[in-house]
Amino acid sequence: MFYGYVVVLAAFMIMAVSSGAVLSFSVFFSSLQQEFGWTRAVTSAAFSLNMIMQGLLAIGVGKLNDRFGPRVIVTVCGLLLGTGFVLVSRVTAVWQLYVLYGVLIGAGVSGGPVPLMSTVARWFRARRGVMTGVVMAGVGFGTMLVPPFAEWLIRTLSWRWSYVVVGAMLLVVIPVASQFLRRDPGQMGLVSLGSEVTPAAGGESPSATHGLFFSEALRTRQLWLLVLAFACFGFTAHSVMVHVVVHATGLGLSASTAAGLMTAIGACGVAGRIGMGSLADRHGSRWLMVMLFGLLSISLFWLSAARDTWSIIGCACLFGFAFGGLVPLNSHIMAHLFGLRAHGALLGTSGLAVGIGSAVGPVLTGHMYDVMGSYTVPFEICGVVVAAAALLMCLVKPLAPSRERPVSS
Repeated sequence: MFYGYVVVLAAFMIMAVSSGAVLSFSVFFSSLQQEFGWTRAVTSAAFSLNMIMQGLLAIGVGKLNDRFGPRVIVTVCGLLLGTGFVLVSRVTAVWQLYVLYGVLIGAGVSGGPVPLMSTVARWFRARRGVMTGVVMAGVGFGTMLVPPFAEWLIRTLSWRWSYVVVGAMLLVVIPVASQFLRRDPGQMGLVSLGSEVTPAAGGESPSATHGLFFSEALRTRQLWLLVLAFACFGFTAHSVMVHVVVHATGLGLSASTAAGLMTAIGACGVAGRIGMGSLADRHGSRWLMVMLFGLLSISLFWLSAARDTWSIIGCACLFGFAFGGLVPLNSHIMAHLFGLRAHGALLGTSGLAVGIGSAVGPVLTGHMYDVMGSYTVPFEICGVVVAAAALLMCLVKPLAPSRERPVSS
């Protein structure tokens, strides 16, 4: 069996538990408000700080992965992530939540998407899109399973013990799964799936030395268009992920039904990640991204007007499919445009953009709710922002031949 599939399975497990845990913040939202009396803007600021920390570390983590590989990086980050969850169970003041959830957990979760997507891109030349989609489908499975599990723990035990149990799970699963990761096939005397060349001297995969240097990619118009588009994506996607459960309960849905929206988002996200990854392998990723940004915008305008249970579930399904489908296409289009030489650093750059957007979106959305008493206008603004991302993607063109280096894609 090609060892790349072992890497994919390990990465899938890591993404499932880490993303599911972090995105369960919306399930804890009401419990934190009830215990401490914080406003929605103050509470959601913890998630925003988390996203800022992820974004600030994304480029550095990507560069470290380009050089050393993911095993040590993901292990250390997994320990930080699990420890952070356990410690959040002891918070008594908002500054403690900001330090633990924003800084410590943010640092821990930074070792997930960028190193794992970049690693999988090195192992697969053929089927790169679908394999990246499988890994990022872990986000969907995690969103399906962990938030409802956390909500059950909150009802059965308490929100504090729920954080302890989830943290213990992270401390076991991530370090163990990380031991199966390898940076590229050259380290094992192999070549990437679909490659017809032999490993380079010294165990370096040939694909790892092809493409633009990071400094060269920074001077291209294409990279900055992608960065702006993914900042819009982060603003929109995480505004919804933080506020959708408390929004649904405010409309009269039960706590378990509202938490079930995360399951719907996760399930449809799995379909989006795998399906769009497969289509990208055959048709490219640019126009798929335009379409998915458009669907994401439609889901936000629909959510702003939805009031009954089935309409909200329908919004969640459409949102989850588009949200899920966009995630693996980020890695795919970076490899296609710029190659794999600095793939981790470039994914880190887009991760920084997502982090900035994700930091601003949830707090602004929470503040507008505190002022207006409704999510209608905030969700409409999110729909406009992500529609702008679709327009930006229309402007992304292939690099001129004079700017290209040999690219494995």
